[in-house]
Amino acid sequence: MAVIAERAFTSRATLQRVEAGDPAVSIGIYAAVLLALGLLSGLQDVADAAHDTVGQSLAAAALPQRVRLPHGKGKGDHG
Repeated sequence: MAVIAERAFTSRATLQRVEAGDPAVSIGIYAAVLLALGLLSGLQDVADAAHDTVGQSLAAAALPQRVRLPHGKGKGDHG
């Protein structure tokens, strides 16, 4: 634990908070710990919208619904 904390330029106490998933720890510290562990490449997946199925569902639900005009009231109807 001391070696990882040293390589991540943080304290052992902060490293323990990272292990516990403390949301108050900055993302920079999480990135430094991932780098020290050789796992930094996995960080790009965290912000990849392709992996966020809940976010995609919410975004799709927020899209405007298609509006259908009553028959005979569309473009080109001049009468």
